[in-house]
Amino acid sequence: MLRWTLRGIYLGVLLAISTFFAYSSFNLFVRSGATSVPDLVGLSEAEAMNLLVDQGLTFRRDEAADDFHDEVPAGKVAAHTPGPRTLVKRGSSVAVAFSLGPQVLKVPNLAGQNAQAAQVALAAAGLSVGRVLSVGSELAEPGTVVDQHPRAGAGTAPSAPVDLLVSRFTRGEIYIMPDLVYRRYEEIRRYFEQRNFRLGSVKFEVYEGIPEGVILRQFPLAGHPLRRQDAISLVVSTTQEGSSR
Repeated sequence: MLRWTLRGIYLGVLLAISTFFAYSSFNLFVRSGATSVPDLVGLSEAEAMNLLVDQGLTFRRDEAADDFHDEVPAGKVAAHTPGPRTLVKRGSSVAVAFSLGPQVLKVPNLAGQNAQAAQVALAAAGLSVGRVLSVGSELAEPGTVVDQHPRAGAGTAPSAPVDLLVSRFTRGEIYIMPDLVYRRYEEIRRYFEQRNFRLGSVKFEVYEGIPEGVILRQFPLAGHPLRRQDAISLVVSTTQEGSSR
């Protein structure tokens, strides 16, 4: 029994001595052969290199890892490997990547495209459709983009909205056709011509009991939309057979 007790004490002493030497060796290694990687994010290349040299480390440029960054200015360290506070051997290299600054996308020219094609073009450019407003236009095809904001060629952030101004499907100003039946043709003709409306065919018909020069029928009908370029056709009473214009 005593022999086993002495053997246990002997093994315990050996374990304590081994632990002491292992701990001492580790401390010596840390003090003489290892160091912690400093935080380089936000530093210039020269600042990062100097800080690494002070820590006994070497600088390695990792251009393939350079990327856009919204918070780190262009030309400053955006990331590095190993990362901050990592314990490494002195003389180790640290791969450093730099920020390209915020990503800026070029707004495409959408003029003349229909709204759906403009949406596809914006998605392909990494942008999105903002507000879509309509406007009457005599020059643009209905449903096509006549203006945009930001302008074509301007720089903007990814996924930023682009507002579109789209031509309405009806060009020009729209009016409501008045009721012209039983009104005097000459008065109506002067009224529309003075306001640059377009009179189309005028047909004269004999109609018993109606004085000459009175409007009998009209097209477009009363209440229908009317644009300046639309032709207004009339049927007017007359006392002479087969008269038309």
